[in-house]
Amino acid sequence: MEKTYLAIDLGAESGRAILGRLLDGKLSTEEVHRFPNRTETSGGRLRWDLPALMEQVHRGIAEAAARNGGRLDGIAVDSWGVDYGLLDENGELIENPVHYRDEAHSGEVDRITAGIISREELFSRTGVQLIDFNTLFQLTAQKRLAPETLSKARRLLHIGDLVAYLLGGRPASELTIASTSQLLDSRDRTWDLELAKKAGLPTDIFGELVEPGTVTGELKPDIALEAGLRGPCPIIAVASHDTAAAVASCPATEPGGWAYLSSGTWSLLGIETPAPVISTDALERGFTNEAGAAGRNRFLAIITGLWLVQQCRRQWAGEGLDADYEELTLMAKEAPPARSFIDPDDPIFASPGDMPRRVREACAASSQPEPESRGDILRCILESLARKYASVVRAASEFSPGTIERLHVIGGGSRNSLLNRLTARELGMPLVAGPVEATAKGNILLQAMATGELADLEELRQVSGASTELVHYEPGEIP
Repeated sequence: MEKTYLAIDLGAESGRAILGRLLDGKLSTEEVHRFPNRTETSGGRLRWDLPALMEQVHRGIAEAAARNGGRLDGIAVDSWGVDYGLLDENGELIENPVHYRDEAHSGEVDRITAGIISREELFSRTGVQLIDFNTLFQLTAQKRLAPETLSKARRLLHIGDLVAYLLGGRPASELTIASTSQLLDSRDRTWDLELAKKAGLPTDIFGELVEPGTVTGELKPDIALEAGLRGPCPIIAVASHDTAAAVASCPATEPGGWAYLSSGTWSLLGIETPAPVISTDALERGFTNEAGAAGRNRFLAIITGLWLVQQCRRQWAGEGLDADYEELTLMAKEAPPARSFIDPDDPIFASPGDMPRRVREACAASSQPEPESRGDILRCILESLARKYASVVRAASEFSPGTIERLHVIGGGSRNSLLNRLTARELGMPLVAGPVEATAKGNILLQAMATGELADLEELRQVSGASTELVHYEPGEIP
């Protein structure tokens, strides 16, 4: 009997429950539940509404069980990185996890590097780009603002691992998502407890680290009963970090070097390297290192991505224009080529708010013409993103073990044909788009690897490519 796996794929805007099955060398998937990921403000902090999230996860499991005759051969959870929950001595969640966009984290890098540890040493120890919302800095902010919470804590789990634990897995930290924390030693990928101690953090909250593909438990009997499952269901820690799962599914099966772009709210653009790159040059250029599946290192830059478009859409919806993303892309396509450009990573774009106004103000502040229409604003954003992508690929090529010959775009942003054409033009190299649901596919295929259905990462990527309608863009195409 063919095996059926369930991916719980949690994003900053929404979550999905997706069934997957392997048959004749191809993966078939079925989305069984999609739901919003809500936030709340509590204790003066922006937080994730974890009880509401878990309720939706349970519904997704129940729907999956109903679609598959009450049987599942594995469940794995992936999520965005850096954010975490803290468990007390009874294994209970102390409070809802703080959101990475909470303003209390602002300036935390400067506070820590001013007197505790230099930027250079911190990067050489962890290999991770210094960003205010990394787990290390979230924890030091928590120590300043609510030290009593840390004093009660006995275990830290990042969101994907936390949800898996609440479903029945043991409280283990999966390597790929733990690597986003800025608390792992870049040399041996173990917790850097000396760094935690130097930052004034408790060291006993960092527990077991497990490799991608580790079975950490079984779905709790009460959850299984409520969902209508007829037998035990393993909880598998695949790549708990969504980008690691997405990159695992990247269908890079052709010869030659390649770069990847996981395109969504954030743009994660980089290459695979045999080991972390921790040179001063890498630090100064804004690169980071994160663990990947099968022992790979993901050397990448974290770029503000379609967050800019999402915020424009939200602003315009409040003004009466309720357009979907396809309509917004058409508006940008019909607009003339951009006359002005922005840096997507400018801090003025980091927080929620009136993004169209901020784009205009950024252009004016740099003595460029202000985009006038909504289409002009969107065209400015997309052309600016394409320029940024090309710049990062060129920089990454200087650290690549081989020549980069093409860019693979995966994730939801791979559907934006205008952005893909603009990027291929700026890069001057071919671009391959797909799969769209790269994270969920990677999640499911890594479960299949864990159960022995797939031999290795190379076979996984072959299956991903064979299961996806890839779209190819050449640099000479007119956007």
